[in-house]
Amino acid sequence: MITDIKAYHADKKDNQCLQDITGRLKDRLHHQGLIWRNCLADTGYSSGENYAFLEAEGLESFIPPHGTYKGGPKGFVYNRTEDHYICPQGEVIPFKKVFLDHRTQTKKKEYRSSSKQCKGCPLASQCLGRTAKEKKFSVTYYREEYERNNKRVNSERGSYMKGKRQSTVEPVFGTLTQFMGLRKINTIGIAQANKVMHLSAMAYNLKKYLKFT
Repeated sequence: MITDIKAYHADKKDNQCLQDITGRLKDRLHHQGLIWRNCLADTGYSSGENYAFLEAEGLESFIPPHGTYKGGPKGFVYNRTEDHYICPQGEVIPFKKVFLDHRTQTKKKEYRSSSKQCKGCPLASQCLGRTAKEKKFSVTYYREEYERNNKRVNSERGSYMKGKRQSTVEPVFGTLTQFMGLRKINTIGIAQANKVMHLSAMAYNLKKYLKFT
């Protein structure tokens, strides 16, 4: 059954809509006496902010990370207790600051070595490039949340959840676009678009209900 549907403007990414959907849907399910324990979604809804938000809401996320996520530079080992990285040559790359990436509008943590640490390193040319004198890189502020989510996604239960999403959630979109009039919305304005989407969801749910009864 479709329990929530809404049209959004196309000026933001899917992952920026997840928190609004979650707040609305959680109240609705609670009102119906239903307990919501986990959240399945595709990679488009992946972000550290969303993982942290879902954890705060008491929900387990099974959302595959986007391809750009990296837990740190290749070959560098993260020390969780001290919050620093250790390079392949054994040098400690300490945490420096938290900043907002203005391009992606996400919080990140910067790690940076000193020029003394990198001077004379046999890997300097491939690690630093031509002009840099010290190693500097940034990692998502929500690294721990990413790692917990990824562990769930890559587990046996995560594989089951992926199959469940592909077999029960994704076919709904195909049905809505092919049979319920959502291939193209010909109305003007977000309010009218929402009417079309709600009517399509109502038709879908009525069809399911009639089959069930």
